[in-house]
Amino acid sequence: MIFKNTSKSKLTLAFISIVITFFVWQQGLRDSLNRPSVSFDISQKEQEIAELSSQSIPVNLKKFFIINDPVDEINKSLSDVSFEELTERNKLIRIITSESNDPLIYKNISKDFEDKNFKFLIDEIEKKSNNNSYKANSDKFDFFKGDKFLYHLLSRKFDFEDSALITKSFSTKMFFKILAIRLIPLLTILIGSILALKILWRTISLKKFGWKEIKSLDLELIDMVLLIAGGFVVLGEVVSPLFSISLVELFSKNISNELSQSLKIFFGYLFMAIPPLGIVFYQIKSLNGEFTFRKDYLQFNFLPIKYTFIQGIKGWLTIVPFVLLSSLIMNSLIDNQNGSNPLLEIVLNNKNYLSFFLLFVTTTLLAPIFEEIIFRGILLPTLSRDFGVISGIIVSAFIFALAHLSLGEMPPLFVLGIGLAITRIASGSLFSSVIMHSLWNGLTFLNLFLLRT
Repeated sequence: MIFKNTSKSKLTLAFISIVITFFVWQQGLRDSLNRPSVSFDISQKEQEIAELSSQSIPVNLKKFFIINDPVDEINKSLSDVSFEELTERNKLIRIITSESNDPLIYKNISKDFEDKNFKFLIDEIEKKSNNNSYKANSDKFDFFKGDKFLYHLLSRKFDFEDSALITKSFSTKMFFKILAIRLIPLLTILIGSILALKILWRTISLKKFGWKEIKSLDLELIDMVLLIAGGFVVLGEVVSPLFSISLVELFSKNISNELSQSLKIFFGYLFMAIPPLGIVFYQIKSLNGEFTFRKDYLQFNFLPIKYTFIQGIKGWLTIVPFVLLSSLIMNSLIDNQNGSNPLLEIVLNNKNYLSFFLLFVTTTLLAPIFEEIIFRGILLPTLSRDFGVISGIIVSAFIFALAHLSLGEMPPLFVLGIGLAITRIASGSLFSSVIMHSLWNGLTFLNLFLLRT
């Protein structure tokens, strides 16, 4: 038996942890189906940037960046969604971009808006719809200058000049944004595909993959159950948030909602990491009688620093095409996928720079270090030792994907987990997989940052 020398108390604790984890994860995956997909917002933001950049796009390049009128595309996508399900801003955009004979305009819909400025706009739009020659003073719309796309739509609707706000330099800035949004993924996919083919050819030629020696801690599978189910889920995902959320709410009464939200995520992640890392500390200490941090613990292997960075970058570039391919397959199989990580929407719509910095540190520093220690530093080597390298890679990647509690994102996360595990083993360095993980999150973060208008 695998657990023949394990104490009954340890087995009981592990069993209870597994049961709680089952209910937590199944509820989390079910809840993810009720979360909207951020891809809708991303698509709309991209169209908004395209419209704001249109005057600066060279004529010979316009057909590559703007296939159809961006405003028409936005109206079309918003019309495919129930009016009641739209945000107040999107409701307003749909009304502004609709034709004058749209029945929505003639309804008394101001009651659907809580924002008094939006209600004022509805009144102005209704006046315009009832009298097409109605001319509103552009000063009335100064409040909306903070939302340049919305102000631009109003200038089209009420026929006033917006060039003082949508300047040539601003339009050029939007053009460089749309250029980066379109080209960075394409270049990454191209370079990654070439690297993947090169690795595949070398593997076929040598008839073997260049695995490095995997050194695992002298831990058993029961220890992995206690680490993942007990530490990561029960203590990390269930108990810790009670403290982190209460702490932030206690000290964030007089700060903005955006900053409060980001502080909850930042401290939530810190508090979530403490229990499983504490269990790792205790497990190592119980093996050796003491905890003395050595450079070979978990095979971090920082040095040579150039090699570890290069391996991390190569791993990131190589896996990008496969993750994006799995996302495309999911999108083609399932329409209107829900379940996006709520952090993506928070980053996309955030306007507070301190809040943005906290989210950046959380996603590109805290998350990669913590998750790589747990999944590729401890779980992967233990599973590889007991079941073989291939099984270790697949099972650890599946648990990694499952732990993110997003049913729609599970296939891409599973593929990413496989790539992280291969990089960890092929490089012989956990630090390389940390770099790779950080780059993946960083690219996602950069894309969301660029999409902000």
